[in-house]
Amino acid sequence: MRGSGWRWMVGMVAVGGIAVSHAMAEDKPEALVGWAKQAAAEGPSIQVGDAFMVPYTYTIPGTDIACEMIPVPGGIVKMGSPDSEAGRAADEGPLVEVEVAPFWMAKVEVRWAEYRQFMRLYKIFKALQSQKIRRVTDDNRVDAITVPTPLYEPDHTFEFGDDPDQPAVTMTQYAAKQYSKWLSGMTGQQLRLPTAAEWEHAARAGTQTPYSFGDAADQLDQYAYHAGNSPDGPGKVGTKMPNPWGLHDMHGNVWEWVIDGYSPEGYTALAGQKRSLLEAIQKPSKPSPRTVRGGGWQDPPERLRSAARLGSDDEEWKSEDPNIPNSPWWFTTDPSRQVGFRLVRSAQPLDAETMKLFWEIDHEDIQLDVQLRLEEGRGAEGLPVPELAEELQKNQ
Repeated sequence: MRGSGWRWMVGMVAVGGIAVSHAMAEDKPEALVGWAKQAAAEGPSIQVGDAFMVPYTYTIPGTDIACEMIPVPGGIVKMGSPDSEAGRAADEGPLVEVEVAPFWMAKVEVRWAEYRQFMRLYKIFKALQSQKIRRVTDDNRVDAITVPTPLYEPDHTFEFGDDPDQPAVTMTQYAAKQYSKWLSGMTGQQLRLPTAAEWEHAARAGTQTPYSFGDAADQLDQYAYHAGNSPDGPGKVGTKMPNPWGLHDMHGNVWEWVIDGYSPEGYTALAGQKRSLLEAIQKPSKPSPRTVRGGGWQDPPERLRSAARLGSDDEEWKSEDPNIPNSPWWFTTDPSRQVGFRLVRSAQPLDAETMKLFWEIDHEDIQLDVQLRLEEGRGAEGLPVPELAEELQKNQ
């Protein structure tokens, strides 16, 4: 132990189905971000080989908006809940053991401060397109991202606030994936949505109890915004107590997207053996339902447990969208005002083929909706490159 932090040691082995070795050997400067030769004097550190994963902060290029990442140790997570757990839902079983490799996770949910920069890209991409600068072509389209027009009905999304430190809400999983791809291109870090196993591992923070602080919900007010203490909308991120691994708002405030699809049968398809991280991903087969985790500010305590899950419903969550086709980037109807996300980064970058799951369109219906929107001018596409920092800076 050093200072008031904690330290974990991870050998040079395959963990969670991913070969883990420290990034010090890599040539890219961005691969060194979050790595140190010694444990951090304050906060968590994870030893991987002869280097340490430590907390770090990055700034969105072209802005002064800072985001903090916390290292999360690898290990075995028992995903789901036992039959005896109070408040348990049927979609939380059977219990499945998943081997998780170390990763960094954002200390807090993505805020409006960050997400508004992504929303600004519509005008920036349109301007670059008219100037024939960094155009998307058939040769580079695989690297491109799409972004939506400004909100058609902002009063819905912002009814309960749009403070820069409130969590961003009402975006689809596809939009969250495009945000992560954009920010990866801007920063050089491989940022993405967590898997369900990674999310639950981080939420539990080494515990097996319903909440990261214990069995009973009597301490929930200290850790979460929920139906009992948040009648007027989500709270500012990071203002409640963190879990044992230093992550805030894993219980409550807003539900958070993971990359997995959702099945009301829970983990039946995964039962029977310990799974690697990638084996445990329940890949979506339809545009919806997809999985969000952690509970929201309008939910009762049992929906905020570490094992709690919710499946999205495109038809219901877009029922007030007057456009045809409905937006692939935005939801218009509750409970989507309780849905946001946070990002993770693997200790060892994932290969390009695996990253397609985390960044790209994964269903032909979503592809068609995006294509029609772009053809009608109700969206824009561009390249997520570091040079966008100049446009962000001059268009503040």
